[in-house]
Amino acid sequence: MKELLEHQLASLLDDIKPGRVKEAMQYSLLAPGKRIRPLLLLTVLKAYGVDFHPYLNQAAAIEMIHTYSLIHDDLPCMDNDDLRRGRATCHKKFDEATAVLAGDALLNYAFEILLKCEIEASINVDLAFILASKSGQNGMIYGQQQDIYFENKNPSLEELQDIHLHKTANLLQVPLMMGARIADTASISIWEEVGKYLGFAFQIQDDILDVVGNSTKLGKEIGSDDKLNKATYVSIIGLEKSRKYVDQYYRKAIELLYGLKMNHGVMLEMFEDLMKRER
Repeated sequence: MKELLEHQLASLLDDIKPGRVKEAMQYSLLAPGKRIRPLLLLTVLKAYGVDFHPYLNQAAAIEMIHTYSLIHDDLPCMDNDDLRRGRATCHKKFDEATAVLAGDALLNYAFEILLKCEIEASINVDLAFILASKSGQNGMIYGQQQDIYFENKNPSLEELQDIHLHKTANLLQVPLMMGARIADTASISIWEEVGKYLGFAFQIQDDILDVVGNSTKLGKEIGSDDKLNKATYVSIIGLEKSRKYVDQYYRKAIELLYGLKMNHGVMLEMFEDLMKRER
């Protein structure tokens, strides 16, 4: 699945007009990565026995939104990171203006390719709505806003969880909900809950890896959260309690999976890979 997705991402950029913005889009979008979010969509479809091949563009659109968010997140006006996936961040490789435009271009192109997909129009509109609402001003962008606001402050655990829900979990909910809309519409709200708990566990894992991880494996600088004075689960409740929360949230997500009629093994395999990740 991943190889097909990588090929699709590269081929979709063929239609972009040449120039530095296209080069920056290619540099960031095609950088080595786990492709967790688009693969979650394809895996949900596979778990329901639905042929995922007609939905590679939908998966690609999710990855474009994710990549745009990373480009902007790395900018000096936000997290000011020099490394992403083991390489220079987009604004370091090119320049800030090009990075901003590349992020904007990926954001817009995601919806362009999504809306011209040849599937039932009502499904396509719903998929676009899910992606827009979860990544927009009441979703991921709100999470980024709160993350910046609470730098150098001491948020409560509830406030930190609100950041994690929007900044991280919302974009993990997207592929699960999109997959449900295609394969099992009645289960969308359950998949939304699965994505919430998966997102909480995923972000706390990131918090832990930022303290004890390997910078070579992570492909980015260790201790960046501390450098920016960001509150994390580790800084608030400590390392061991944070690890317990990761396990607790993953278990909640898995419990919800067992209530759905599908091939659980396919999804559990991917969830287990996420639980064991070191980057």
